[in-house]
This record gives sequence, C-alpha cells and structure tokens, in this order.
Amino acid sequence: MGFLLVGCGLTALAIGGWRGYALAREALAPLVHTGDPTRTAIEAARPVHARFRVRLFARRVTAAAAWLVVALYGLYLIQAGSVAL
Repeated sequence: MGFLLVGCGLTALAIGGWRGYALAREALAPLVHTGDPTRTAIEAARPVHARFRVRLFARRVTAAAAWLVVALYGLYLIQAGSVAL
C-alpha cells in the first residue's frame, strides 16, 4: 500500500507542478507583452473588473493555484506512503 501511495504522490506532484507552472506562465505572458494599442485604449475605458485581461489573468492564476494544491497533495501522499513503508 505504501508503494502505491508514493507512486500516486509522485505522479500528482509531477503533473500538478508542471501544469501549475505552465498556467502561471500563461497568466503572466500578457503582462509582459504590450499588446495592441487600440485594444489597450478601449479596455482602459472599462472598469477594472470588466476588463478581459484582468478576468483572464484571475482565471489562470486560480487554475495555477489549484494545480499547485494538487502538487501539495502529492507531497502529502508521498509522506503518508513513506510512513506506511
């Protein structure tokens, strides 16, 4: 049973860490690039919570955090499996 927990934990850690990193990069990419000046001017007239880039950033950061929670759960499974060995 311990080997199964460690194996599942390693899998969750690898996949969760990889997906969390990838989504964090996707969330930060629009902040690094300037984008289209016309679209930036149009979005500047909208309230902050109604801007597409802000909503997209919040969605991606939330998804990245959720994947990092999966990775942390993988660490817990590794620890629980190593105690069972």
